[in-house]
Amino acid sequence: MANNFLTAQMIAREALLRLQSNFVMAGLVFTDYSSEFKELGDTIQVKKPATFIADEFGGTVNLQDVGESSVLVKLDKIADVSVEVGSKELSLNIQDFGAQILDGATLAIAEKVDQDLCGLYKDIPYFSGVGGTTPAAVTDIANAMLVMNKNRAPMASRNAVWDPNAQAKLVSQDFLVNANKSGSTDALRNASMGRIMGFDNYMDQNVKTHLAGTYTSLTDVKAAGTKGTAAVTLTSTAGTSTGTIKQGDVFTINGNQYVAKADATAVTGVISNLPIYPKLPSDADVVAVPVTFGKSHVASLAFHQNALGLVSRPLEPPMGGATSYVATSPNGLSLRVTMGYDMTTKRNMISIDTLYGVSTLYPELATRILG
Repeated sequence: MANNFLTAQMIAREALLRLQSNFVMAGLVFTDYSSEFKELGDTIQVKKPATFIADEFGGTVNLQDVGESSVLVKLDKIADVSVEVGSKELSLNIQDFGAQILDGATLAIAEKVDQDLCGLYKDIPYFSGVGGTTPAAVTDIANAMLVMNKNRAPMASRNAVWDPNAQAKLVSQDFLVNANKSGSTDALRNASMGRIMGFDNYMDQNVKTHLAGTYTSLTDVKAAGTKGTAAVTLTSTAGTSTGTIKQGDVFTINGNQYVAKADATAVTGVISNLPIYPKLPSDADVVAVPVTFGKSHVASLAFHQNALGLVSRPLEPPMGGATSYVATSPNGLSLRVTMGYDMTTKRNMISIDTLYGVSTLYPELATRILG
């Protein structure tokens, strides 16, 4: 009897199911998908989720635009796992093939996508906590909640993603150890923090560590800038000519939090026209105002679903003799499986890949939790 071999379609559909079960960040953010084929490096315009302001009705309504806000996202990432397979593997049933090959392959892809989404912390200027001190108390969650409340983030669809050290400390606290008193013991049995103070809490090993520039160690830095602009000049009389600012460094001026949007190097203690987000307030120029820097830190994140975005598009089937299939899911993910034969090495190969880009959509709807 002839063997019935697995097809690209069967493998792609099974791989997509397993990929979704391995995601952390990708399951918590806004996703955008269409069936239009794209290539690596293409830039597309993505409509941002609409936000509105509730007006006091005064006799006539104030019409608000819907869907006018958009952002350009570059599809600059392909997560790929390619493996050599033989007739033995391809003659397995799909469940056995999934356990032997697809579990490891999709976990690797999920890790890559999660790493890129966690890397968006560099766009977020708002923060709570202290760099170098691991969050370990319910007040650390409360402080993140406070930042988001001040920024008027919606109460629904809030998530917090913690690094492993923070999770280990938080789940040992009384407010979680005593979870059984409220009828739920998930925190004890699964080390899952559940929903606390409006956040659905998760642990992610891919949470990033930010290494701040050397300029942030200076204590006499003053800021100057023109009102309403997205740039600031920093000056230190004690600074050296080689002090650096790194993209993602956070600092406070007049009680407002900012993030550096690019790397910069001081010249005799001065960093001129450093691009920042958000803009300086529009009511007055900033003149010789002291600056407080955030230090190097682990960048756990609290965010509303619409703060960050994952954009996915299907890759075209390859030309030539290879067989390929693109599986898509209703929540905006695609995965391509290509099967081929390399004549130079005389090996059968399967390639599993996905094309995507990540973007910060609304920085105001997120905060870093420094650790």
